[in-house]
Amino acid sequence: MTTTYDPFVPAGASGEGGYGGRRRAEEQTWTEDERWASEDQRWSQPPAQAGVPTGHWTEDPRWSGDARPAPARAAYASTSGYPVVSGLPPAVAANPAVAERPGRGSWVRPAVAGLVAVLVLVAAWQAYRIEGMTRDNQSLTSGLSAERGRTDQLEKQLAGVFDPEAVSSKVLPSVFRVRAGDFTGTAFSVGDKAAGGKANLLTNYHVVAEIYSDGARKVTLERGSTVIDATIVKVDKGKDLALLQAGQGINPLGTSEGQVKPGQQVVVVGAPLGLDDTVTSGVISAYRPDDPDGTTIQFDAAINPGNSGGPLVNADHEVVGVATAKAKDAEGIGLAIPIKTACDTFSVC
Repeated sequence: MTTTYDPFVPAGASGEGGYGGRRRAEEQTWTEDERWASEDQRWSQPPAQAGVPTGHWTEDPRWSGDARPAPARAAYASTSGYPVVSGLPPAVAANPAVAERPGRGSWVRPAVAGLVAVLVLVAAWQAYRIEGMTRDNQSLTSGLSAERGRTDQLEKQLAGVFDPEAVSSKVLPSVFRVRAGDFTGTAFSVGDKAAGGKANLLTNYHVVAEIYSDGARKVTLERGSTVIDATIVKVDKGKDLALLQAGQGINPLGTSEGQVKPGQQVVVVGAPLGLDDTVTSGVISAYRPDDPDGTTIQFDAAINPGNSGGPLVNADHEVVGVATAKAKDAEGIGLAIPIKTACDTFSVC
């Protein structure tokens, strides 16, 4: 290993002329056997003086007292032999600004602090936005709940709105004109107790009374171009009811189990004067449980001969009565037998 070492020499010392106050650098080498050697000799030192140990620096008689600047000396490690220079390197001593130049740590901390501040601001902004969204969601939920409540209320109100068209479209396919000899009336399918793909229908006894009294039991059900054969199965003359059974299945109508109330809107479906698929509408005028002829429902929907035996239907598409008669020499007074009476009489609903 080769190194160049240029020790500081005070001004006025020997050898300063011609070198600007510095001695020529001596090239010295480090070997395994010789720890420090020059090209000419292993160890260079001033001549020994009396009383001064060999190998130490001697005081220059030209310097005395504290005014003498202390030269930079090379101290040699006792074990390794490498030279150790005390004090600052010459380049640093000549330019103090080099020693005071800030390092990388001088800008790292401010940068980290700035980054942390930015992150805190971003987190605060996100928290604010989330809180705002939460408030908006709560407001939206409240609004939806209120709208749902209003919607439910409207649905209940609409459910109570009477729609004769909807009722008629549901009921008409189950209602037929009955032709019994020379007499016509109306009959409708109820229940699902008819066996063998047949259907049970209700009508008035006075509709089939003529042929039934003669011992005949066959009648015809007509609707448009459809003609179905049917048979009189049972009758109840006192209640003016008759049970027919068709030779094929017919979609049955539902029946109401509740008691009708005055003002309840109804539709009457039948074949007045032989005109099938006729619909009239009105309201329940009265419920008369103590009538001499049995419990009777009074209604104001228009009916005529041929409506007998037709269904009286409420807004829920349920049969509430069997139209039976109308008052003579009066308008808007029709009478019906409660459907419960008919169902209980024949056990078919």
